[in-house]
Amino acid sequence: MSLRPSFRRSLYTWNLMIRDSTNNGFFTQTLNIYSSMAHSGVHGNNLTYPLLLKACANLPSIQHGTMLHGHVLKLGFQADTFVQTALVDMYSKCSHVASARQVFDEMPQRSVVSWNAMVSAYSRRSSMNQALSLLKEMWVLGFEPTASTFVSILSGYSNLDSFEFHLLGKSIHCCLIKLGIVYLEVSLANSLMGMYVQFCLMDEARKVFDLMDEKSIISWTTMIGGYVKIGHAVEAYGLFYQMQHQSVGIDFVVFLNLISGCIQVRDLLLASSVHSLVLKCGCNEKDPVENLLITMYAKCGNLTSARRIFDLIIEKSMLSWTSMIAGYVHLGHPGEALDLFRRMIRTDIRPNGATLATVVSACADLGSLSIGQEIEEYIFLNGLESDQQVQTSLIHMYSKCGSIVKAREVFERVTDKDLTVWTSMINSYAIHGMGNEAISLFHKMTTAEGIMPDAIVYTSVFLACSHSGLVEEGLKYFKSMQKDFGITPTVEHCTCLIDLLGRVGQLDLALNAIQGMPPDVQAQVWGPLLSACRIHGNVELGELATVRLLDSSPGSSGSYVLMANLYTSLGKWKEAHMMRNSMDGKGLVKESGWSQVEVTDTYHTFAVGNQSQVA
Repeated sequence: MSLRPSFRRSLYTWNLMIRDSTNNGFFTQTLNIYSSMAHSGVHGNNLTYPLLLKACANLPSIQHGTMLHGHVLKLGFQADTFVQTALVDMYSKCSHVASARQVFDEMPQRSVVSWNAMVSAYSRRSSMNQALSLLKEMWVLGFEPTASTFVSILSGYSNLDSFEFHLLGKSIHCCLIKLGIVYLEVSLANSLMGMYVQFCLMDEARKVFDLMDEKSIISWTTMIGGYVKIGHAVEAYGLFYQMQHQSVGIDFVVFLNLISGCIQVRDLLLASSVHSLVLKCGCNEKDPVENLLITMYAKCGNLTSARRIFDLIIEKSMLSWTSMIAGYVHLGHPGEALDLFRRMIRTDIRPNGATLATVVSACADLGSLSIGQEIEEYIFLNGLESDQQVQTSLIHMYSKCGSIVKAREVFERVTDKDLTVWTSMINSYAIHGMGNEAISLFHKMTTAEGIMPDAIVYTSVFLACSHSGLVEEGLKYFKSMQKDFGITPTVEHCTCLIDLLGRVGQLDLALNAIQGMPPDVQAQVWGPLLSACRIHGNVELGELATVRLLDSSPGSSGSYVLMANLYTSLGKWKEAHMMRNSMDGKGLVKESGWSQVEVTDTYHTFAVGNQSQVA
């Protein structure tokens, strides 16, 4: 017989251990403690199981959750509101909403917390009709909703963007005003602002923000992020300056929003100022901030600063490499992008679909079919050939490198084609002058496949019609786009329309179309008309187009050159000379034409009047 005294922990001790582990976020450890507790023959009580179910919800682990549910039933806690509410919450957070509702419906007694847990379950999966129905039922049965109830509902709206839900969100706001609890808790006001930001209703969000007596860092971040989202970077920075004067602690999320604003406006001076603040606050070493700073400088045209940040990152993530490679591609340095990619694959970092799609775009810009095929082999070797982003880039690359057959092969390999894939192939046919093939594919996409077109794919369709002289088809689709799908014509659509009419000599019809367009669009479409006037020798209309172009873009040399060429083609040497003198007098220089050839993996660029440059 052992002389060592036996040691048996009390239920109170086990509960303390479970509570401390759960509150500290050691959820797996919590379940391990319970396992030891069960093996020691101690059964939990109504304080034990809510803590254990909380651990399951946070992991999330439906396997352990259902096991605990069995224990709860076996021990007779079916009537315990506290335990049953914890079960509802656990099933909800483990994405088993039907099971959560079953537990909820079988509860003999419910508290406000129970109702909130079920409302939250529906809101979390954006099932807002069920959430609102439960809210009404709760109210009818005499359970007055709390701030937490509405926080859950408004959070659900923050994942939606339809007009119907926007109106329902406003009705919730009215309800909160009636109850007098809008500003009862900061989290509630923040959720209300978040809902308006989701719907891009920044004026409404700002009203809520301005009326808050107490603002948290989330309040400021929500508003700043909202302004950035709708492209109002100036308002975002103005709010940030107010935030600084309020002595509110700044976290890296604020800087992510500010840097995103710099990317929008592409102002290098502003970007440098934000970078200085990032350094001052010590947020520069956070991975998302570093990567966004690289993108910011690249978008602002400063590759030197972008590369400096990249080189200073000691442990480069895949996103760091991708950001820098994308920066080179964006600013027209595909050779440097490919060099950096080769350096990347010599490290332990393995590229993902986004990285390879960017690299394939570099091959497209370089026009190198051989390197493009090498990259495709690498894609297959790494099992990323089914990534749709990669497939779309491959279609584009093969098209730009002149191999429409290879582009079609990639397209046919895509098993579940989305709108982007169809658009890429339609655009490939368009730039190869294969208008009928592009239209046939568009027709198949919208009818046989039932895919809803957007403004981007229509740009490719109009481009195809323009390059192939398909006037009737182009006009038909221009009307259909607006009538059948409610798509408002963009500048790109209007430019393609004028180019289409101009190419076939329908200059009067093109002029009438331009005069019916908004002023800001007109400024962009006189160029294609001037080009058409040169082709068809219409001096009078060409002069009108030139005047309009010079009014809107006085610093553009292209308009002078086009008009001078028009005069020259008709033997009007004096007028052509005057036009070129006018251009020279303003200090404008025509951009040189250039060509590029690949010889044994080396790229030679030839510019007019220059020696070849090796890339």
